[in-house]
This record gives sequence, C-alpha cells and structure tokens, in this order.
Amino acid sequence: MAQVLLKTVLLLVLSNCFMTFAWYGHLRTLSSKPWIIAVLVSWGVAFFEYLIQVPANRIGHEGHLTLAQLKIIQEVITLSIFVPFSVIYMKEPLRWNYLWAGLCMVGAVYFMFKK
Repeated sequence: MAQVLLKTVLLLVLSNCFMTFAWYGHLRTLSSKPWIIAVLVSWGVAFFEYLIQVPANRIGHEGHLTLAQLKIIQEVITLSIFVPFSVIYMKEPLRWNYLWAGLCMVGAVYFMFKK
C-alpha cells in the first residue's frame, strides 16, 4: 500500500504542476493576448496533465484508495503546489490564510484516512 501511495502522490504532484500552469500561468504570460489564445495554450498544457493524472488515479484506486481519499490527496497537493506558485511565479504576497487553509487540509486528511 505504501508503494501505491508513493507512486500516486508523486504522479499527482507532477500532474498538478502542469495543471496549475494551465489554470493560472496564462494570467502572467498571456495577459496581453486574446483569451482564446490563453484557452488553447492552457488546453495544450492540460493535455500533459491528464496524461499523468489519469494513470495516477488509476494506480491509487486499484491500490485500494477510495475515491474520497484520492480527492483529498489531490486537494492537499493542489494547495502545496499553488502556494509556492502564487508567491514565486505570480509574485503574490504570502498570506496567513495559506497557513490556516493548510491546517484545515491536514484535518481533512486525518478524517479521510481515519479507520
């Protein structure tokens, strides 16, 4: 089970890096372009995200993670990727809200994996 969890998490981290850029990267790099260009570029980036995310979820689900556990893992990863992305790449200020949201996610993980 530990190996399944590790593979799933690593693939989801990689896929989420792509998805974060697909969803938000255009706000910095393509803001002067028409929105349709941003959509097409984002779809191109998201394609690679799906090539990683779909196998990650299959590995996790076939390794006996529940759908709810896969979802909460994804949400924790999303926040873990989004915070550095927003601060480093998008130059947004670091906020206390990120810490509080992260603590809420820790609680969510606890309850989702509690037997």
